[in-house]
Amino acid sequence: MLTGIVDGILCCLSGRSANTVVPVKTSEPTELFEFVEVKPGRMMRICHISPQRAVMEEPDTEAVGTLSCKRKISVYHNGQLFIENISEATNSEQVHCENGESAVQMDVLDSKNTVESSMTQQRRCKPKRTVMIDCERKITCCKETHPDVALFFIHGVGGSLHIWESQLEYFSKLGYEVIAPDLAGHGASTAPQITAAYTFYALAEDVRIIFMKYAKRRNILIGHSYGVSFCTFLAHEYPEQVHKVVMINGGGPTALEPSLCSVFNLPSCILHWLSPCLSWSFFMAGFAHHGPKEKKLLKEKNAFKVSSFVLRSMMNGQYWPEGDEVYHAELTVPILLVHGMYDRFVPIQDDQHMAEMLLLGVLKIIEEGSHMVMMECPDTVNTLLHEFFLWQPVNSSKPKTEAALPPNPSKNGTAKDR
Repeated sequence: MLTGIVDGILCCLSGRSANTVVPVKTSEPTELFEFVEVKPGRMMRICHISPQRAVMEEPDTEAVGTLSCKRKISVYHNGQLFIENISEATNSEQVHCENGESAVQMDVLDSKNTVESSMTQQRRCKPKRTVMIDCERKITCCKETHPDVALFFIHGVGGSLHIWESQLEYFSKLGYEVIAPDLAGHGASTAPQITAAYTFYALAEDVRIIFMKYAKRRNILIGHSYGVSFCTFLAHEYPEQVHKVVMINGGGPTALEPSLCSVFNLPSCILHWLSPCLSWSFFMAGFAHHGPKEKKLLKEKNAFKVSSFVLRSMMNGQYWPEGDEVYHAELTVPILLVHGMYDRFVPIQDDQHMAEMLLLGVLKIIEEGSHMVMMECPDTVNTLLHEFFLWQPVNSSKPKTEAALPPNPSKNGTAKDR
């Protein structure tokens, strides 16, 4: 979801190559890491923490919350979308997308006659494509004592599983089973020296293999930045297995296209020379504050170690035309969007656009955070995520009501709804 320079700046903290599989220096026990060969010679390091559960586990006997997901998406020849939530006729969403630029206009219509009049006017032109969604989502509370729940954490460009250290520690101590991979060329995973290894489709296939290997009956996906795209892909392809999704600073629901006029199209030797400048730029833009704490996070977390070749290949490989607005509008999984107020990479309007496009989406804004909000404000993020995991809707046919959306976080003043 992030393309061009914004997600790439956060990567350039080192120009060294990482072609061999070796554990990153860390104080964590080595038994937490596994290496999975997703393709011959393509190894991925996985942090997999499976709790030692008691013999008597808490049975999942709670009532199931059911949400009706009925939606009609009409795509017109001029690129305009008309999205109608059939289960709630008084809330229609009209989404305009012209000349490759997206903008959202929410029309809350006061009467049935007005709705019908607007729809009749739209249908004077025959749509190019119509997508119908009609299903029911059964959503339950996912407690740490439930053995059929797994949490997957997917990082973005230039990161590694270490950006999730606070979340992995917090949720594994609660009793959740957690899985966090290093993408190819990142962390301690192998870094093939061919550009085709870093396309969206190649990376998505890696993530899919990891997901199928560790998936339980109910799976929750948590993605950051570019990692949100892979969570979206899995939620769309495996709706029955993906129970909930968390998108952290992922941006708007737009198709991925590499930037033609990007600094990352420069030769690797020049990128290596520019690395200190880009590192400073990321430090200034990726964190809301620029004190000793933030400097320590960058220095000690081993979170941003990627070669210039991998960086350039990752940025140029961000091509995913299928992941457009319609693709996101088709999602029926409950989605929590988390946005750091001071994020200079992802405008808040992008996440607002995403929340409006999703059928079961809610946006939470962390006022003290920026792009790396899970590292800056780990307690707040952990609280938000945990409450979302435990959230279970009351039975309702209206997916966009207060009763159907997750509650506010328990910490006052740290986050707010949008």
